[in-house]
Amino acid sequence: MDLSDSAEDAEFRARLREWLGKALPTLPPQPSPDDWPARRAYDLGWQRTLYDAGYGDVHWGASPTVRLIFLEETEKAGAPYVGAGFVGLLHAGPTIAAEGTAGQRERWLPPILRGEEVWCQGFSEPDAGSDLAALRTRAWRDGDDYVVSGSKIWTSHAEVADWCELLVRTDPDAPKHRGITWLAMPMDAPGITVRPLRTLAGSAEFAEVFLDEVRVPVGNRVGEENDGWRVTMVTLSFERGTAFVGEVVACRRVLGELAREARSDGRWDDPALRRRLGRLNAEFRALWRLTQWNVSEAQTTGGLPGVAGSVFKLRYSQARQELYDTAADVLGDASLDLDHPWTRDRLSSLSYTIAAGTSQIQRDIVAERILGLPKGR
Repeated sequence: MDLSDSAEDAEFRARLREWLGKALPTLPPQPSPDDWPARRAYDLGWQRTLYDAGYGDVHWGASPTVRLIFLEETEKAGAPYVGAGFVGLLHAGPTIAAEGTAGQRERWLPPILRGEEVWCQGFSEPDAGSDLAALRTRAWRDGDDYVVSGSKIWTSHAEVADWCELLVRTDPDAPKHRGITWLAMPMDAPGITVRPLRTLAGSAEFAEVFLDEVRVPVGNRVGEENDGWRVTMVTLSFERGTAFVGEVVACRRVLGELAREARSDGRWDDPALRRRLGRLNAEFRALWRLTQWNVSEAQTTGGLPGVAGSVFKLRYSQARQELYDTAADVLGDASLDLDHPWTRDRLSSLSYTIAAGTSQIQRDIVAERILGLPKGR
């Protein structure tokens, strides 16, 4: 697909760039990274600003070129990213748009786009991370409700969320991939306990969530009962295929900053460092082209990214770690300063080969679904 700017796209780019130039100086200072209630308000405020300006639905309601232009220009301008809204905007929202009923789309999508509600992701469990289908959180029917008991871990933004995209086991006797259901759980329901988890970088954007006979209306089920694994694959295809798009642009920006830093302190004379930076530049240029292809492919398949998202996720995870390892070498002793954004990003990058499906899982998907190789186990 030709992703060069058409006359219409060029006009959109110019209009967006002009609007960003006026809107960004009016934003309040960003809150502390550790103050999640304040970050929720800040991130939702930015989403509302985008919505009021007509840019609120670009993450799943725009053409591939418009979406890519939006991500390029907002990142280059230093605009806020989705922040606390990322599960709603990049995972749950697109899933509901693709799989939800008309009533569910009407109930949940507008508040996400208007910056009114935050979602968290209740997928992983203490004994079900990479092997997500091994989850044991149970849900059983009681009239018009499901009654849910169990626990989740690494639940993103649970402490400030209004809703949770929740995976539960509704048929314990079915094969493990076939007895799962996808529910939208209100986070203010009785029986929910949230315990924040502190990361290596010192932040607390994840939490453990304990569920003690939480009642979730049957009408909050997305897809059919016991068909949740298929719906989950839709969610994960967005998470792996298109949710990291903005981060590729950010990494390319950091790479440019690294080169300037190396020039300023004399490190540029080191040929080994120049080779590393050159190779990383090639890596991220290639990842951006793959991103363009994935976003275009999603448009031609009804908005669903394909398995090429696993190719992207696999290589991007490693390239991001290599980028921030290089940043640490350029910073030298300053890389020990946890207040430096590159140091925090380096620590967080360690999780990327695990989060959203481990690199081992991505290799299995590539081998089996793209190369057609037999299952290894």
